[in-house]
Amino acid sequence: MEDKPGLAIAIDGPMGSGKSTVAREVARRLGSMYIDTGAMYRAVTVAAIRRGVSADDPAALTALARAITLSFDPPSNGGTRVLIDGEDVTSELRSVRVNQIVAKVARAPGVREVLGALQRSLGSRGTVVMEGRDIGSVILPHAGVKVFLTASMDVRAQRRQMELAASGTPLPLEAVRRIIEEDDRMATTREVAPLRIAPGAVVIDSTALTVGQVVDQIVALAERARGL
Repeated sequence: MEDKPGLAIAIDGPMGSGKSTVAREVARRLGSMYIDTGAMYRAVTVAAIRRGVSADDPAALTALARAITLSFDPPSNGGTRVLIDGEDVTSELRSVRVNQIVAKVARAPGVREVLGALQRSLGSRGTVVMEGRDIGSVILPHAGVKVFLTASMDVRAQRRQMELAASGTPLPLEAVRRIIEEDDRMATTREVAPLRIAPGAVVIDSTALTVGQVVDQIVALAERARGL
């Protein structure tokens, strides 16, 4: 598909909805940049752990977010490598320790302000597929395509369990379910940018759909947005 500048595709959804996998494939199909905003918060969390910054100190977390340089390198096999000050930290983003405190880091208003500015800058660079929790509602409210991706709790827990196992952190399904339930509670009740369906977003329930079927739907939305 030939690129047209300025088409932003925002994909939001809760943990385990499949948004990362879907967003990567949509970006590949469109030949566009893929931005995983959750990885940004995880990268700040990695930096906080390394430098001994408490997840309960919003001011220190904000100063840290301002001090580090986050960059992204798309490797040839897809996905995105995340770098802090030029060092690849991708393998650390989903560690047990990061999983334990990333929600606190993400709640810090100053951190959200710093990373939000970076996300808006990235979102202005031609066609981009950006996924997260508040992309269509806060970061890119004028995105040409907005999608809210969801799935049943059982399916989301199974997906997340497989992701954790693949990253070397196997957990019982019930434990994963509790993690997701707590994440949902925090994401939907936080004061800053709570998870919600953005105005104009198309809701896609991926419970009974393959990744390819979801990707086809989003690519079709992009084609309509471009008038193709």
